[in-house]
Amino acid sequence: MGVMSQIFGGPATIAALGGAAKEVAEVLTPSATRRMELSAQTQMAALTQLGEEYQMPALGWFDRFVNGLNRLPRPLLAFGTIGLFIYAMQDPAGFAARMVGLNAVPEPLWWLLGAVVAFYFGARETYYFRNRLGQTGSAPTVDTPAAPNPAPNPAHLADDNAALRDWGGGDR
Repeated sequence: MGVMSQIFGGPATIAALGGAAKEVAEVLTPSATRRMELSAQTQMAALTQLGEEYQMPALGWFDRFVNGLNRLPRPLLAFGTIGLFIYAMQDPAGFAARMVGLNAVPEPLWWLLGAVVAFYFGARETYYFRNRLGQTGSAPTVDTPAAPNPAPNPAHLADDNAALRDWGGGDR
């Protein structure tokens, strides 16, 4: 027999000592997987609470009316451009006279118009990007925000840790 079996006894005693050392190591070294799970739960609770703070309230009739007006420029620009092509085919002389008039507009005014249009469409795109409307295309309505998810209770962490359960319930 080896030196260890002479000091500690038979193979069963050595196996028991190895198991006890493993249990002690598991208790002293926290579970990395459980720590990552708790971190993910904490992050999700924080993100959920943050999302609830920025939910849109129910919209009144005036808000819906203004939202309807805000949806008009894109279709008007698209149909207006198509209308210019139709006008050019219907009355080429009148179209040419109006284009000469547009040519007389000073360049800084064109830059100003470009900035206004760019900021308008950029603001609308940013609004929809931030508010991520649902699949139905309607704005979410929330009367009262829900309570945030509670943080994990440290007293119940031993129930979720197999090493602590085995250590606490095992023979000593």
